[in-house]
Amino acid sequence: MSAWDDLDLLLDSPSSLTTTSKERGTVKDKADFKVDEDVTALRKAIEGLGTTEKTLIDVLTQRSNAQRQLIASAYEKATGRKLKDDLEGDTHGDFEDLLVALVTPPVYFDYNEVIRAIQGPGTTESILTEIFASRSNKQIKAIADTYLKETGRLMTHDLQSEVSGDYAKALLILAEGKRDESTSVDAAKAKEDAKILYEAGEKKWGTDEDKFIDILCHRSVPQLRQTLVEYKNISKKTLQESIESEMSGDVERLLVAIVKCVKNVPAYFAERLFKSMKGAGTTESTLTRIIVSRSEIDLMDIKAEYKKLFGVTLHSELKSEVSGCYGEALILLCGTED
Repeated sequence: MSAWDDLDLLLDSPSSLTTTSKERGTVKDKADFKVDEDVTALRKAIEGLGTTEKTLIDVLTQRSNAQRQLIASAYEKATGRKLKDDLEGDTHGDFEDLLVALVTPPVYFDYNEVIRAIQGPGTTESILTEIFASRSNKQIKAIADTYLKETGRLMTHDLQSEVSGDYAKALLILAEGKRDESTSVDAAKAKEDAKILYEAGEKKWGTDEDKFIDILCHRSVPQLRQTLVEYKNISKKTLQESIESEMSGDVERLLVAIVKCVKNVPAYFAERLFKSMKGAGTTESTLTRIIVSRSEIDLMDIKAEYKKLFGVTLHSELKSEVSGCYGEALILLCGTED
């Protein structure tokens, strides 16, 4: 039985897709925060002979993003230079990317990742899938507003020119940030949706992807959780198994990601982290994106799911997979080993 088959606990567990609590983050506001002291320390680290990476790591990984914004603002006031530019000039590679991510406001970080996914040769669907399957309506609308402000164009318009087919249909619905947010569950509707999905997939020759896209991209999280339970009752298979056997390519990966995030966002990210470290080489950009973007939301839960799913701690995996200043900073962001 895979980690995604246990539906019994699903209906009562909280979801990171609908709650905005910061209680489960590993990074919190620093209690005795003194912005001027931090600016002085960073200036010394950057302006001295050779960069003192340890200071950069200690200051930037141990402050909340809101505190880092205050530091960046005071730094610019004191030096006439942007902190981000100085970090880019003084560090390089994955370490530079991580520090820049840390001093970027969360919505701008997501916006930058969307831009990165759609610019340059080919589109990086895996980044788009991860972001739009795992973010709440509020977060998606904030990304869209930032996109419009920065580019003067609609995010959905640019996405439309980069993706195609059923994948595009599903992604564009998600990118509108209009998933139903009601908390009440209509059990009869869940049964009906489960039946529609069963008849659109397993029961017929060929798959009616539109039915899957419509239900999975529009229904609320509590409603979809009930639908997953009903689907298993009808089909004896999980909805994820059915999608995996009926579809392929990017649309399959996106719909599976939605199902996983409906069930358990931290487990989805734990699996993404695991895959980014296994196989040939480590995908550092994925590690950076997930650890930075979840550090103040649910990284404690992601660590717990990681241990449950893979029998080792995220901490120990990072230690063996990433090294140098980059590895040190990531491990500090992860908090204590547990």
